[in-house]
Amino acid sequence: MKVYTKGGDSGTTSLVGGARIKKYGVRIEAYGTVDEINSVVGMLASAVKDRCEEWHNFLLVIQNKLFNIGCYLATDNPDNAETTPFGLCEADVEHIEQAIDAIQAKLPQVNNFVLPGGSMEASIADLCRTTTRRAERRVVELADECFVNPLVIRYLNRLSDFFFVFARFNNIEQHIAENLWNKEC
Repeated sequence: MKVYTKGGDSGTTSLVGGARIKKYGVRIEAYGTVDEINSVVGMLASAVKDRCEEWHNFLLVIQNKLFNIGCYLATDNPDNAETTPFGLCEADVEHIEQAIDAIQAKLPQVNNFVLPGGSMEASIADLCRTTTRRAERRVVELADECFVNPLVIRYLNRLSDFFFVFARFNNIEQHIAENLWNKEC
């Protein structure tokens, strides 16, 4: 199978099911941004692989969930039916929440905004967080036009929270001081 089909040369792309739409459409932005998250999570998984197999595997599960979400969002729903994403359930949101709670229990309290950066892993986690927030905005925009299962939005929302605490965790674990926002600067 060839990688290139030439089908997109006219500025359209195919959804799952064969419908063709413009490449700048809201649906394309939604699943395209989820694909971006997946790429950055791949970087993060590579960065933590040698330090912690458990977190590496956790991130691989997230990548698979994101791929499921991307497939769900790439599927045309012309009847606006209440659909359910394959391979994503409420337990997946709870799994992310449990990871957040476990990490937060190990972190010092902060009373100020934490600036992105520090270790390479923390920096990549911050990039994951901001890309996830953008994807969430795109998915909410799509949900204003057609049915999107609310579970997708909840998962993305929780995932961005996870990346925030995971960034902090990586800095603390590596004894790298967090950069706090200095509004007087």
